[in-house]
Amino acid sequence: MDSNITALCSDFYLNQKIALTMDVPEGRESVLDLFERIQREFPRLERLKRYEGECALESEDTDGTYSWVALRQTTLRSGTVNPASLEESYKLHRKILEIAPYFLSVSPLDLDHLELVFGFDFEADRDRDEIVFEALLSDSPLADLVDRDRERLVEAQPFIGISLDDDPRMQAFFEVKSRPARGGLGIPGLDGPDPISVYLTVRSSGPIKKLDELPALFARLAGHGERLVEERLIPSVLVPIRRAILSRPC
Repeated sequence: MDSNITALCSDFYLNQKIALTMDVPEGRESVLDLFERIQREFPRLERLKRYEGECALESEDTDGTYSWVALRQTTLRSGTVNPASLEESYKLHRKILEIAPYFLSVSPLDLDHLELVFGFDFEADRDRDEIVFEALLSDSPLADLVDRDRERLVEAQPFIGISLDDDPRMQAFFEVKSRPARGGLGIPGLDGPDPISVYLTVRSSGPIKKLDELPALFARLAGHGERLVEERLIPSVLVPIRRAILSRPC
């Protein structure tokens, strides 16, 4: 899967989110202790930053490759961008699952959901909504909703969700973002430098019975994610989008 991803898209990233029901401890000591513990395992995470409503521990961006951990009021997120392998990314996410609950006083009852996001970006220098429509919708009945001779397409952002393992708490979501222009200014899908983004989110809703269930839960999410990327996302979404981008270059 790794080699396929590198060849298909401009950037690949794998993010994890631990979403909680109750607020995490706000004390300076708890946050710093957690980040220092993470840094001992991952020395490249050496920059502590404060954003609005968020504290983050980040690595340097080296040729488009970097990682990060971010703590908000009810979430702890982590991510790797263009990792050398999936296992490299998994190592960070698993370690955070292992240690964060104890630094943040998370209980099994407190877990709202755990999710992994497989993200794929495609740079494009023509209308991104047109590319998505051409790649994914033009041969479907939905194409008849648009009169291409009289109307201009302004948004094409498919979103589909499914349940997994006949378990309503285990779900997956496929989403394509064409990045419409913000605030109604400019030409939606065309203005600005943002890429086309494709997300596969695999999510398990809480609560859980014991914290030691987290490694197995993570393994299930990762397994589902890899399978869905390989069997569905690559042939049905990523390849068609790449083909559409290359078919009519500006």
